[in-house]
Amino acid sequence: MSIIKKSIPLYLILLTILAFSVSAFVIIHSLNQHDKDMEVKAKNVLGTDLQTCCTQPLTGFYRDGNCATGPDDIGTHVVCAVMTDEFLQFTLSKGNDLITPRPGYRFPGLKAGDKWCLCVMRWKEALLADKAPPVVLVSTHILALDYVSLASLRAHEAIQ
Repeated sequence: MSIIKKSIPLYLILLTILAFSVSAFVIIHSLNQHDKDMEVKAKNVLGTDLQTCCTQPLTGFYRDGNCATGPDDIGTHVVCAVMTDEFLQFTLSKGNDLITPRPGYRFPGLKAGDKWCLCVMRWKEALLADKAPPVVLVSTHILALDYVSLASLRAHEAIQ
């Protein structure tokens, strides 16, 4: 009994490997370029360049001090807010403890006066409960306007 071997020409194998390699390069390059574009073009709710929210404590979904967002940021952490005791207690009552430090998540725990990038829906929930903390408009990402009005944000603008 003979075994018939069908062999694939070497050039087809090499072309396939090359095609996958080029595809992977294009995808990685596109993702990197998207990240660079987001950094360069990130705007705040006033339409100007997004400013740093806070570096002490280091805030932002990406822990870079900015309320920038991206595909991994499911909570949309785009509102730069100045914490108040009232808000910290409100969010704690909703199951989100922002007071207790969690070093494993590079989270120092917050106190009144700290600036922090909040999930826009939590800020909106606090707004509806009349517990919204003050907002730093120049450091609040323009995406927040998809969820809350500029008028609402301006009405809670932090005095700097």
